[in-house]
Amino acid sequence: MKSTLLLSLCLAPLLATVSCREKGPGERAGESIDKAVENVKDAVDPKGPVEKAGEKVDKALGN
Repeated sequence: MKSTLLLSLCLAPLLATVSCREKGPGERAGESIDKAVENVKDAVDPKGPVEKAGEKVDKALGN
């Protein structure tokens, strides 16, 4: 019993990283909506130079 629980706790992070590589239509639509909302927000309240630099760093790192 303990070994099964221990094994499942050790394998859980590994299994969580295994997922579909392709994005489904719902995920793509959600990302599109997120981007549209961000664009509207930027038009209302423009970003400063430090925030823009931070976003470029995030994008370069893949975040």
